[in-house]
Amino acid sequence: MPKSVRSALITGASSGIGLCLTQTLLAQGWQVTGLSRRAPEHPGPGYRHIAADLGDPSALTTALQDLPPPDAVIHAAGLLRVGPLERFDHAEGARMWQLHVDTAARLIGTLAPRMGQGSRFVMIGSRVANGAANRALYAASKSALTGLVRSVAAELAPRGITVNIVAPGATDTPMLRDPARASEAPRLPPIGRMIQPREVAETAAFLLSPHAGAITGQTITICGGASL
Repeated sequence: MPKSVRSALITGASSGIGLCLTQTLLAQGWQVTGLSRRAPEHPGPGYRHIAADLGDPSALTTALQDLPPPDAVIHAAGLLRVGPLERFDHAEGARMWQLHVDTAARLIGTLAPRMGQGSRFVMIGSRVANGAANRALYAASKSALTGLVRSVAAELAPRGITVNIVAPGATDTPMLRDPARASEAPRLPPIGRMIQPREVAETAAFLLSPHAGAITGQTITICGGASL
């Protein structure tokens, strides 16, 4: 990395996987800037917060315009809405597309030109990107993220900037227990337990390390055997 103290921008830093990522990187000595509507509780030294609604493109642009280029960007903010095809909620589908795809594209398009050799992008995707009943609109947004990541990874590879996806299955986070998905209970993976946020965070942290410099445009799936 170009600096002795590495800096990371993490979206969705206030809860779930984003919060665990924030805690993990802070413990490793990173400086972390969190980007979400509310700040995490007691994040500790080395953390600063930028309040922004990631569903609002103009708010995101404002938040990023004066941000010093980080060494790493992790897009962990997510939204899950489920339901059968005959009850598609297209407004919610548009919100998921905005957050999962458009926000990712804006983060990369705005920050990558200012970032240095060896910088990293990690997007939190989903195993469901390959398709799952009653999750079509969510799966569509996460699947589109794969195409985005592989395309920009090809463009950024000559600069030594990597772009990858960590795609967990059912993860034990507040989003998994959201009342909005009460009609579609999460399926327990074959390993007999949910994926833990720390497992996702540590995988993402590896992708930020010098040892992962040759990994780009890839999706690492953490599903407890659910995709077998």
